Amino acid sequence: MSLLIKNGRVIDPANNLDDISDVFVSNGVIETVRRDVSKIAETVVDAAGCWVVPGFIDLHVHLREPGYEYKETIAAGSRAAVAGGFTTICCMPNTSPVIDSPEILAYVRSRAGAYAKVLPIASITLGQKGERLSDMALLKNAGAYGFSEDGKSVLNALIMKQALEHAATLGLPVLDHCEDINLANGGVINEGEVSRRMKLPGIPSAAEDIITARDLLLAESAGAQIHICHISTAVSARLLKEAKARGVNASGEVCPHHFCLCDEDIPEDNGNYKMNPPLRSYADMEAMRRALADDVIDIIATDHAPHSDTDKTGGFLKSAFGVTGLETALGLCITVLVNNGVLSPSRLIRKLTVNPARTLGINAGTLSAGALADIAVIDPERQWAVNPTLFISKGKNTPFGCKTLSGMIKYTVVNGRVVYGDR
Repeated sequence: MSLLIKNGRVIDPANNLDDISDVFVSNGVIETVRRDVSKIAETVVDAAGCWVVPGFIDLHVHLREPGYEYKETIAAGSRAAVAGGFTTICCMPNTSPVIDSPEILAYVRSRAGAYAKVLPIASITLGQKGERLSDMALLKNAGAYGFSEDGKSVLNALIMKQALEHAATLGLPVLDHCEDINLANGGVINEGEVSRRMKLPGIPSAAEDIITARDLLLAESAGAQIHICHISTAVSARLLKEAKARGVNASGEVCPHHFCLCDEDIPEDNGNYKMNPPLRSYADMEAMRRALADDVIDIIATDHAPHSDTDKTGGFLKSAFGVTGLETALGLCITVLVNNGVLSPSRLIRKLTVNPARTLGINAGTLSAGALADIAVIDPERQWAVNPTLFISKGKNTPFGCKTLSGMIKYTVVNGRVVYGDR
């Protein structure tokens, strides 16, 4: 099976390539990237006016299965991923049952189909109860790509220290949700002027910052690799910068909703604006953009968290935390970051491809000859209005409904096969 993508602007940060070229794929592998490829292919895609980039890698996705299939399934989530240009996604372990055993890992892997590649992240503790470590070596051997307690933090510092030490010996990253739930104290929105005006319990920034500081120090002591998930505060970004300067093996991600919106954008009591971490202050939102521009934050991830309609109709007090993200991420990145000069196209693609691949330690995120042909073709000028009813994801919960965005996925290729095409 062969594929020829012609006349596109090929952006491959791993090889410092940004030029008009053709990409020829044979038997699922990239054979050559150069101008004027004359080989005959079974499938030809004209990418004139488009960017041709490595398929995106999302380190932070909630696929809900097993246990919450009414919110999302592995099949629906992986199809939504390729519609957003993501060819590899990491699924978080807060399912029911929790991904804390080889059996559940095997189940998740068996449900992954012909769309995005699904890489399971295993729970740090059994049942995500924060009391006893999972058998991390057994989970690695069963196919875990990292460890996380996402949805909560491991509050016991000794257990978190032991987890980081074990992960270091196994050579796998810990993907860290940073929140002191005692400081959060049942809050539903960022603590500040908006929470006071709306008379809603607030989540202080310190709830994130204290665990970020603690876990960066623990990772430094353990010699472990740590990845800070969904950074939302200026202080946490500064803590990451300082840790990197000390030589800590640390990376960090920000989600589009945290660099696109702040708490001042929240309309009265709309549950689609409820997420964890919450939308922070305008100053924090601006700090997220600066941290991306300064390469303090290496990665953009979605924290795709689909819910049913009934989960999000109770206002802030009763709605579930979370926002869908796979199908809007690219448009938000181009509209807010590229079109406003925060990131060049190449630097944006780096944060969606080669950087997350490096964090996971996988051979992906590049268009090098010999690499698996995971590719996204993007029309950067195409404007479209977000219509949640058209999402492939089962979750329609988004604060971006009706927003007009620039940049749309035209084709997504996984292992040399076109699995998504915008018609």
